[in-house]
Amino acid sequence: MKYWSVLLFVGVLIGCQAPEQEQDKEVKVNKETHPSANYHYTEVDTADLAYQETLYVPVYSDIYHLDGTRRFALAATLSLRNTNLNDSLYVTYIDYYDSEGQLVKHYIEKPIVLTPLQTVEIVVPHDDAAGGPGANFIVHWGSSKSMNKLLAQAVMIGTASQQGLSFKTDAVTIDEKSR
Repeated sequence: MKYWSVLLFVGVLIGCQAPEQEQDKEVKVNKETHPSANYHYTEVDTADLAYQETLYVPVYSDIYHLDGTRRFALAATLSLRNTNLNDSLYVTYIDYYDSEGQLVKHYIEKPIVLTPLQTVEIVVPHDDAAGGPGANFIVHWGSSKSMNKLLAQAVMIGTASQQGLSFKTDAVTIDEKSR
């Protein structure tokens, strides 16, 4: 009887193990070749750009949950997409600010070019809580002629235990100039 009890106990333990998580199957990428670290820097004089726009993109490096005293960590991805089929555009700066409006980080050293239909990403890892729940990106971009606009969105995702959360935010234009 003791043998069967031990066998039953082991069987219950094996049956209670969590199934293999999708996150255990994540593809690891080399930061040097990953799109979020692979920009095409360019020398462009912003005075030559016929259209310029500054965008505000809300992001959340964490959000409050339960009674508001605990935070749920999130990874945030800023996605910048050139929606034009024929023309390139230029992103002149990408700056990350915290909930207090203080600059946390400049993400690009000099302007980058986005060729037609190209996308670049900026990733804020889930363990980087510097931005807080009210973080944002300020993105400035321009083009040499009238064209479709840059599509800028942020996607946030977080997992803990058996819980997962994801959502997106859209950019808001806060300044624009055309000549």
